[in-house]
Amino acid sequence: MARDVRKNYPGGAEGAGLNGFDLEVGTGQVVGLLGPNGAGKTTAVRILSTLLGMDSGEASVAGCDVRRSPREVRRRIGLVGQYAAVDEILSSRQNLLMFGRLNHLPKATARQRAEELLERFALADAGDKPVGKYSGGMRRRLDLAASLIVSPEVLFVDEPTTGLDPGGRQEVWAAIRDLVGGGTTVLLTTQYLEEADQLADRISMLRAGRVVAEGTPDELKARLGADWLDLVLTHRADLPAVLELVARVADGQVQTDEAALRVSVPVKERTRALVEVATALRDAGIEPGDITLRRPTLDEVFLHLTGVPA
Repeated sequence: MARDVRKNYPGGAEGAGLNGFDLEVGTGQVVGLLGPNGAGKTTAVRILSTLLGMDSGEASVAGCDVRRSPREVRRRIGLVGQYAAVDEILSSRQNLLMFGRLNHLPKATARQRAEELLERFALADAGDKPVGKYSGGMRRRLDLAASLIVSPEVLFVDEPTTGLDPGGRQEVWAAIRDLVGGGTTVLLTTQYLEEADQLADRISMLRAGRVVAEGTPDELKARLGADWLDLVLTHRADLPAVLELVARVADGQVQTDEAALRVSVPVKERTRALVEVATALRDAGIEPGDITLRRPTLDEVFLHLTGVPA
């Protein structure tokens, strides 16, 4: 929980830090903090994980006040930063044993916990291989495993798939879903709209250090108030005529991707708009390559609310 949290960086750009940040995270949820660079995502995580002090406001994690009881907060959380914090010379098994001992687990308990986590994150077969030989996705899975060595109630995950290829991102997503299935509460920061849509139960969108919108992915998409009609053209020469036709049903600005020959039109009455456009195209002798109705994407919501392309 965070209420009116503020953090100013002297000499920083206007809007940097946090400027009245509010957040509510339910137990067992994945809540995504979504925003452009400089929106305050990492600052929020650092404050909630006791790594950075706030100027004013109040915040608590797992029922413990961040300012008054930082040690109690740290006992209840795990933190996965933007970059893997594991030793590349050691194996994954040795890394997990080391983290267990650093967290004051008895040697036998640390060994047992390491084996459990290697199995849980599908790393057992590579458990004795130096981490330096791991793929990016494997390293991030190990980083997640290390953060769970003492079974935290709340896990902070700061941009977990930055720099990973699609396969690595899928591996990390599967690992986070597994954590939530086991009851862990996750606060996830990300710049990837697809990632938030895939993982988060609720999303808080940040701009200039404040939450400008929050809700489920579907609730946020519904805020745009319109469905979209997408047309993919077969011939570039048809583009001017198609733009003139779709203007009749458009409930907002028509978007055009000339390279892909795609026209996207916001519409209110989806069925009527589809029939009207399809009829007009037929009468004009234009055969599109594809025509579909869809809900707004999270990318479009993000651009609408933050003014920054995803």
